[in-house]
Amino acid sequence: MSESNDNKNHLNIEISGDVATGIYSNLTLIAHSQGEFIMDFLQVLPGLPKAQVKSRVILTPENAKRLLYALKDNIRKFEANNGPIKEPRGENLPPFPMTGPTPEA
Repeated sequence: MSESNDNKNHLNIEISGDVATGIYSNLTLIAHSQGEFIMDFLQVLPGLPKAQVKSRVILTPENAKRLLYALKDNIRKFEANNGPIKEPRGENLPPFPMTGPTPEA
């Protein structure tokens, strides 16, 4: 492969210090419209009836599907090294709905 082809497939990624520290989220609400998926990442604190959205990510449907495949692959690799991840409450269902209202255009 030529050097010019190597440069075409190379992506230089930078991350600032404040973004690198990350945001903790223990709840994600997902909504979608015809052209996008919206994921709100929240922090829910025990005993408080209110949760704050800490970050919102908006994806095209194609990139949402890529994310799904990437998560499946990473979970498979994680479980191969660490054993199965326990399902919440021993079931396939979360303790409350994890999707938000469908946004209107």
